[in-house]
Amino acid sequence: MNQASLTQEFLAQMQGAPLQNIAAQLGTTPQQASQAVDAALPMLFGALGRNAAQPDGAQALFGALGRDHSGMDLGSVLGGVLGSLGGAGGGAGAGGGALGGLLGSLLGGLGQGGASALGERRGNLDGLLGHIFGGQLQRAETGLGQATGLGAPGADTLLKMLAPMVMAFLAQRFTQGGGGAGSLAQALGEERQHLGQQGGLGGGLMTAVLDQNGDGQVDLTDLMQMLGNARR
Repeated sequence: MNQASLTQEFLAQMQGAPLQNIAAQLGTTPQQASQAVDAALPMLFGALGRNAAQPDGAQALFGALGRDHSGMDLGSVLGGVLGSLGGAGGGAGAGGGALGGLLGSLLGGLGQGGASALGERRGNLDGLLGHIFGGQLQRAETGLGQATGLGAPGADTLLKMLAPMVMAFLAQRFTQGGGGAGSLAQALGEERQHLGQQGGLGGGLMTAVLDQNGDGQVDLTDLMQMLGNARR
């Protein structure tokens, strides 16, 4: 398997309307949105790879993908998320602390409910990011916001749009394409390793956010310098 294939395949499906919709939600140009997505994806894939490497983590993730995301395309997922973020539509669902419950309540029952359901769905987006990043969520949003110029609120919005889409993509890639939890864990682990070795802004940001030991971390000030050099 090509180590970069997960990111490449996801980005290929993002071209066109999905990226334009993200740019509109962020108030940026499609080019700026594309650069922000490029910076955010390594953190998401890296965090999921770390979680899948934990005991029973891959099986839990694979079960959630098959239970809540099978057959979903990225466009429909983004449409539901934009409804939550922009105040359009609604959707109540069964709550729950498990990742699968959060995803099911977020993406199920679109078009139903009122203001309370909308608030619940926004809360579920927060919950999804919390499950992916754990205690490093604030650091992820701060680092991404500084690196992209979106600020922490814009980074929070971007991650809330991308996270359910990444989950739907993984379901499409692994539950429909076969392979099982073992293949999912291996692919995510290889992707995280490749992105870290690849470096650049996205790889450096992933390392800075996810390295729990503190050894060899890329400081956020170094990331700012990296970004400045890239713009020259």
